[in-house]
Amino acid sequence: MSPGSKNSSPPEEHGRLPARKSNLWLRARIIQSIRRFFIEQGYLEIETPHLIPAPAPEVHIDAIKVEDRFLHTSPELCMKRLLSAGYPKIFQICRCFRHGERGELHLPEFSLLEWYHTGIDYMGLMDECEKMILFVAHDQGFGNKIEYSEREIDLRTPWDRISVKEAFRRFASIDMENALESGRFDEVMVKEIEPRVGIPKPTFLYDYPATLAALARLKENEPGLAERFELYMGGLEMANAFSELTDAREQKARFDRDLKQRQQLGKTVYPVPEKFLKSLPHMPPCAGIALGVDRLVMLFANKSRIDDVVSFTPEEL
Repeated sequence: MSPGSKNSSPPEEHGRLPARKSNLWLRARIIQSIRRFFIEQGYLEIETPHLIPAPAPEVHIDAIKVEDRFLHTSPELCMKRLLSAGYPKIFQICRCFRHGERGELHLPEFSLLEWYHTGIDYMGLMDECEKMILFVAHDQGFGNKIEYSEREIDLRTPWDRISVKEAFRRFASIDMENALESGRFDEVMVKEIEPRVGIPKPTFLYDYPATLAALARLKENEPGLAERFELYMGGLEMANAFSELTDAREQKARFDRDLKQRQQLGKTVYPVPEKFLKSLPHMPPCAGIALGVDRLVMLFANKSRIDDVVSFTPEEL
């Protein structure tokens, strides 16, 4: 039977792709709402290159190499150079790329919303994050409550704010200090803490250990902690944010430390992002955040798999 025969079986995707149509419509509307929020708040939407000569050398995030450059894992380095050049409020919705990331919540190519605001710190950014997601919820007709994974999430402000140290005290079988010393911090976060936060209200976990904040400013009175937060909703990690480090010498020392650790682990050792470091002394006090667009759509669509809210997964190409 010829491939074009009317009696031939339809490709498998003829059932799979139409099933995502309502989620993709919702995704498009959510992205429009995000843009509307930031434009109304006086933000400039910008675009930065996907191919860059040197990514931030974070130990556990691996970039994809393309010839003599790398696909960016986040647009942060270029966006911060714009801040240093006098752009006070900027946002971007873009594709990002990370080698080896695949699972129910992860894709090697994904969509990220990133924004920066000068003159505020990470606490002020929490307020702005609340406003943005509430704006999207109201704009899309969800009101103050959504249902995710058979649980109701109350979006009314204020949202819960819990320090990481307190989260370990409440939810974990070990305290934060011992988790760090034993190398179990990430394991305990994923298995014991993350499934229990963001329900029934979104939750900001803040003040992370300084060793886990590669580009964040340290707390002035508690240098062992960094002004970093992560947002959780319904047990999903939605965003990572911090008051930005503006000390070029300190940032270079952190990059050197992370590059050395990557070398010890047998990972690719990236070039140092020199132009970013040169711009850093000119960057004003500010805060920045990266929020997963795919996960935000998952939340509003009430889907537990990232596959359900994108047009194609890597395996379908």
